[in-house]
Amino acid sequence: MDKVAFIYDFDKTLSPKDMQEYGFIEDLKIFNPNDFWKKVDEMAKEHQMDRILTYMYVMLDEARKQGKTISKHHFHDYGRNVELFEGLLGWFDRINSIGFSMGLDIEHIIVSSGLKSMIDATPIAHYFKKIYACEFVYNKDNEAIWPALAINYTTKTQFIYRINKGVLDLTDDVSLNSKTPHEIRPVRFDHMIYFGDGLTDVPSMKLITGNGGWAIAVYNELSEKSKDVASQLVTDRRVQYMAPANYSKDSKLEQIVVLMLRHMSSSDALRKAKG
Repeated sequence: MDKVAFIYDFDKTLSPKDMQEYGFIEDLKIFNPNDFWKKVDEMAKEHQMDRILTYMYVMLDEARKQGKTISKHHFHDYGRNVELFEGLLGWFDRINSIGFSMGLDIEHIIVSSGLKSMIDATPIAHYFKKIYACEFVYNKDNEAIWPALAINYTTKTQFIYRINKGVLDLTDDVSLNSKTPHEIRPVRFDHMIYFGDGLTDVPSMKLITGNGGWAIAVYNELSEKSKDVASQLVTDRRVQYMAPANYSKDSKLEQIVVLMLRHMSSSDALRKAKG
């Protein structure tokens, strides 16, 4: 069976808000999430820091100011509180079955600037072949002490190449950068669908769509701003389609994805018939 990769952002793509807003920020006694992100923006500008590294630093720094240490266990607790968009719990098995009926083997992968330790605790984590997201180094007491991996809007593209080449081990840079003939790469770009919500997804969207793949901008139906961003992504040809972030059966999003899968299946059949 031909492999297909569904590649997802997380915050505001699979979940309505940034994951830090499901308990972590409030536990720092910061009751308006905008105040936390303002601290991140100000520090990033002052020190000319990468914004992702900045938020990871601010998380630990603000916790220390409260006399708190943050462990992987704490991140898991916060992750269990993360809200998911409608329909996600049934999405994966259902879409996998649809793909299988078309001769397609669908793999689900997250590439996110959020925190892996939080995503790991969500009820959908086990559906993903790989979760690429920011992570901390933890000491012997399991306390977060240093960034182990930070994924920003441009470094996301590295992981798309990893998926394309089948080099999923983060420490294997040799295979990733070695020449690999396109015909033996396990997941072709035209068999990728990227799900994202905003400007930080643009490099990934363009990489995939520029190589024959697909991208969908999802938006929160309760936010006119979110819909406007998705509409602009379509206008700017960053994505081919937009849809509400509703993963339920027969939703607009599912209908679009099924059409994409049919296109892939038909293209595969025609290619094989050509010999």
